[in-house]
Parts: sequence; structure tokens; C-alpha cells
Amino acid sequence: MYVPKITDIKWGEKSLISLYISVVSGVVIALQYDPRHPFYSTVSLDMLIPFGSFWRSLHFYSSQMFFLFSAVHLWAIIYNRSYLRLPMPKWLFFVGTFPVSILLLFTGYVLRGDTTGESAGIIAEQLCLTIPYVGELLNSVLFAVSEEGVKRVYANHLIGLGVIWGILAWDHLRRFRANIVNHGLLIVFTLGIALLWNAPMEPMQPGMSHISGPWFFLGIQELLRYIHPLWAGVVFPVVFIIAVAAIRFEDPWRKRAVLFSIAWLCIFSVATVVASFR
Repeated sequence: MYVPKITDIKWGEKSLISLYISVVSGVVIALQYDPRHPFYSTVSLDMLIPFGSFWRSLHFYSSQMFFLFSAVHLWAIIYNRSYLRLPMPKWLFFVGTFPVSILLLFTGYVLRGDTTGESAGIIAEQLCLTIPYVGELLNSVLFAVSEEGVKRVYANHLIGLGVIWGILAWDHLRRFRANIVNHGLLIVFTLGIALLWNAPMEPMQPGMSHISGPWFFLGIQELLRYIHPLWAGVVFPVVFIIAVAAIRFEDPWRKRAVLFSIAWLCIFSVATVVASFR
């Protein structure tokens, strides 16, 4: 009996199916969400709106799956050396979808307006402001939480970042298709999770002294304890994206980029584990 290898699974199609579910459920949530009152809107979805908790959970879990499947899809492409068939500009565009996906997921946490979301927004704004010369402009475009609350974040999550992701992924998407019929099990699994487990919601509690950020941000959060915010929160993640993009170069740069990426992931994983036990 043939057992398919992990690299034989069509992770890109699974990522697209999860994205479709995320977009549909996100539209339903957006119809009820008020960026002027993020926490109240999120609580109202769970308590006052029929099936609101289900739609919020569906959006949350499908978005997580989209990001995870995208990450595995990127790894599979590198492992199978499929990137060699892509010209350098197209490879750079494809790699660029990864940080945009992270921003989409991150802004979703900010929009919750709970303890985690509020702290994530403040940290993101402060990290942007540490960037020399362009920090204020970047913060004004992406966050501006202290001036406008989550209004700018909401606009980027709903439209801006999605458009950028679509432009970067367009060449990749137009050559590959995902048939919903072939992924019925994934759809049922996602719907089941949304029905059984509500999406996280973390209101401020008396005596709370430590706030953990989103799971994919824990490694950065831990490094911020020891390293200047510019290096830990901006330079550290950016150099990883650059290293992944450099894998398309010829040897010896390709080997160096692969080794650097592996070392980066080890450091990030250790920091994430340490942060998860705090």
C-alpha cells in the first residue's frame, strides 16, 4: 500500500480552501463588526448575534489553517526544489505572500480588542516607531492604534493587506486551482472545530501581570526581553524572509541561506518554547 509522503500532499490547495472559508466567514463578521468598539463588537458576536460565535470561530480557525498550510506549502516547495522553475521576480513575489499572511493573521488578533489584541496593537505600533526614517510612516499606514484605535488596522485587514497578498500571489494562483469537492474532509473538519470550540477571547482579569501574544509571535515576544526592539522585533524577522528569498540564488549563497534559515528557526523555536512556559 502506497503511503504518500508529506511533500506529496497538496498543501497549497488546502491553504486556498482554508482561505475561502476565512474570507466567507470574515465577510459575515464584518457586517456586524464596529471598529469604533472592537471589544464590544467581538463580545456581541459571541453573545447577542445568532450563530455569531460559530462564525467568529470559523473565521479564527480557518485563518490559522490558512497560515499553517501556507507555511508548509512554502517548505514543500523549498524541499522539492520547485522554486528552481520560477524566475527570481516571481519567487520574490511568492515569498512576499508569507509576511503579508502573518500581518493578516496578526491584525485579526488586534481587532478582537481583548487583552491579547490590545497589547498586540500597542507592541506593533512601538516596533514600527523604532524603525529609523520610515517608522512613523509605516505605523501610520499599518496601525496608528494610539491615534485611531483599530480603524486603520480594520481597513488593512479587510482590504489593504488582502489586496497586497492577492497581487503577490496572483501569478501563483492563476497557474493552480483548488477544487472544493476534493477537500470535503478538510471543510467538515474546519466546521467541526468551529462548532466544538469557541475562538479565544481574553478580557482583562484582576491581578493579571503577564500577557502572552499570538502563538506565532511568542518567539519575538521572548526576544524582546533581551534585545533592543528594533533588532528583536524588526530586523530578526526580516532577515529570515530575506534568507528564504535568497534560497533562489545559486550556490554557495543557496546553501548559506538554507543554513541560516534553519538556524533562525531553531532560535525562534527555542524562544517560543521558553515564552510558552511563562
